[in-house]
Amino acid sequence: MTVLTIIALYFIIMLAVGLFSRRKSKKADDFFVAGRKSSSPLIVGSLLATIIGSSATLGMAGLGFKQGLTGAWWLLVGSIGLVFLGLFFARKVRKLALYTLPELVEKQYGQRVALAASILIVVSWLGIIAAQIIGAGKIMSILGVGNPNVWMVIFTAIFVTYTVLGGQHAIIRTDFLQSLVIFAGIFASLFLFLDRLGGWGGLLNSLPAERFSFPLSPQFDGAALATLLLLVGLPYVVGPDMYSRIFCARDDKAARTAILWTALLIIPLAFAVAIIGMGAAVMFPDITPEQAFPTVISELFSPLLSGIVLAALLCAVMSSADTTLLSASTILTVDIIGRFKPTENPENVLPRSRWAIILLGICALVIALMLDGIISALLFAYTVYASGVIVPVIFGFFRNRLKVTPAGAMAALVGGGTAGLLSKLLAIKYLDLWALLISGVLLFLVSYIHRRVRAVQ
Repeated sequence: MTVLTIIALYFIIMLAVGLFSRRKSKKADDFFVAGRKSSSPLIVGSLLATIIGSSATLGMAGLGFKQGLTGAWWLLVGSIGLVFLGLFFARKVRKLALYTLPELVEKQYGQRVALAASILIVVSWLGIIAAQIIGAGKIMSILGVGNPNVWMVIFTAIFVTYTVLGGQHAIIRTDFLQSLVIFAGIFASLFLFLDRLGGWGGLLNSLPAERFSFPLSPQFDGAALATLLLLVGLPYVVGPDMYSRIFCARDDKAARTAILWTALLIIPLAFAVAIIGMGAAVMFPDITPEQAFPTVISELFSPLLSGIVLAALLCAVMSSADTTLLSASTILTVDIIGRFKPTENPENVLPRSRWAIILLGICALVIALMLDGIISALLFAYTVYASGVIVPVIFGFFRNRLKVTPAGAMAALVGGGTAGLLSKLLAIKYLDLWALLISGVLLFLVSYIHRRVRAVQ
């Protein structure tokens, strides 16, 4: 009961923050981008809490359980992507002072391409929200109290409610606090767990040497690393959640600083979670991989400590869920519904956005109840998104120099996204990597044809 009491208290605090923030989220800028007044520490905390969701806790611990130290690459490729974002694009993005990534696409290529990108992002991000809901169900199922599906419904109701109430203003502030809890929970788990195993030496003696191979291993070859770098790392360079945080920063310097600090801080977290998964493979070899982290907590720690660390895991999952939900709902409201039913008063967008949050939350819950694996759900979403959106957006920053056109961008988005979707639906090996090349070829080939046709006319 101690564990449930701590978790219930955490849920109550989150709802209270949402209610408190409602008073400060009456304007569109406050609801969507927290008034564009956030400092670098607040942005760092929010980015960390967003990134370290179910994939970086349950999912990555599961990778550590199965393949060893190379499981850390799931988060390390994100660090590499953030370095590129911070060095080359963060300041450019913040100076635009927009609400969403598709608004940036519109500035690059026009409304039609922006609408297509909006639809692709919303569909992809439903899978990412669903993965967080699955993660919450897996965490709570370890307690053995109630049905995991019931917990998924409860979890969804809570994070949807406080997102509806407080918007970005609530999320930025709760994320900062949650990131502190996440850090403390993960490293407390690591040190206590290693102590039970007899330290690092005990872990070395308990697992095959190949589990400690890095950067590659027999279970994780160069092709697997390339897949993660391109399909998981690139969404950190061009991602709706990353850009929504940049738009919240008070200026371009704060945005760049926050991105680079985040890239640095997630490196030790990546190895910590992977090592916890490796230790779970020693002590609990019969569990499923994605149960590794919650099982460690429930089996080895006292009820009080279990409650605190499980609350930290739920912090991670909820932070990712609320951020991805708000990003998707903002795009649905501003970039899709707004195209067909524009409003002259920006404040009229808020009721629409709140209804969009509820609708997308329900859709993500339905998807989560149909799926099971966290990593598989995320890879599906990332593949479709990365294959269609990333190439035209990155080259769009240099569109005049490279002479890419809206027609080329549309072809890249549709062709690449379709190839990425087919690679997952039909399980065609390496097509997910080829999809990015297809997107790039279509961007430049169709742009060239488009320019030639216009020159003739």
